Amino acid sequence: MELSPLTVFALVINVLAAASVIVLVLLQHGKGADMGAAFGSGSAGSLFGSAGSANFLSRMTAVSATVFFASALALVMLTSPAKSELGVMKDLKQGSITVPAAPASAPKGEISN
Repeated sequence: MELSPLTVFALVINVLAAASVIVLVLLQHGKGADMGAAFGSGSAGSLFGSAGSANFLSRMTAVSATVFFASALALVMLTSPAKSELGVMKDLKQGSITVPAAPASAPKGEISN
């Protein structure tokens, strides 16, 4: 299967966005990290300071997630086959549907075991 250059581009963007989401999520502090910093555990002296990284990392994570979902949607649209008008009913000939008759073994109203 030969991939078009646009499909390869969307695939590369998708992989890079997925990797960046993973890295950005792992860089962020958990909810309990600030509680430990309040009691002097020493984790407050990070690269961006105690609260400076929250806005930057969360915004970058949101941007990366948006790029990931957009590139995934683009990959689906680029690699899906052409849509048929009839779908699964395309091979059905008109008038070939028959409805089976009700079974005559049990009289109406009776239940047989």
